Amino acid sequence: MLVTPLPADHNEEVAELARFFNKTLGFCPNSVLTMQRRPAIAKAFIQLNMAVMANEGRVTSALKRLIGYVSSLSAGCRYCQAHTIRAAERYGAETEQMMHIWEYKNHPAFNAAERAALDFAVAASSIPNGVDDEISAALHQHWDDGEIVEILGVIALFGYLNRWNDSMGTQLEEPAAESGAQWLGSAGWNRGKHV
Repeated sequence: MLVTPLPADHNEEVAELARFFNKTLGFCPNSVLTMQRRPAIAKAFIQLNMAVMANEGRVTSALKRLIGYVSSLSAGCRYCQAHTIRAAERYGAETEQMMHIWEYKNHPAFNAAERAALDFAVAASSIPNGVDDEISAALHQHWDDGEIVEILGVIALFGYLNRWNDSMGTQLEEPAAESGAQWLGSAGWNRGKHV
């Protein structure tokens, strides 16, 4: 771990905002506890997270977490993979979708709109960026401009988190580790550097 997280009650304003994560994850993530060494960063991150992950309509809270998972898997961040699959479960993602997330292109648990969003997540999370005319056209067949902004907001948020947590080697919390093992373990997921 590059930087040790501070106690959850270290900064009163951050602690108040961080209550948001009690619904999402059931705990305040260690990444936020590290960010609070600079409270302005922690507060801005939490507010961005709340705005990006708000359920505005057809891009459901569960789908946003699955998009975050696909983005995090593309980036290789095991910490964020465990968090997003845990949050997907807590927000009602279908069991079949969580079990078959990397078969989304062909698995019947996913519809064409979800496939377009997840294809976009893979392409937008790639380095170099893989968003091309075909992916853009498929996305526009199923989602309006506001929904595309929501989807890309999730991808960009997890781009930040993937860099933060993999660079920090953020220690994975036990509830997230349990979700990672339950839903992702059969596909080879482990904590990696996040012990």
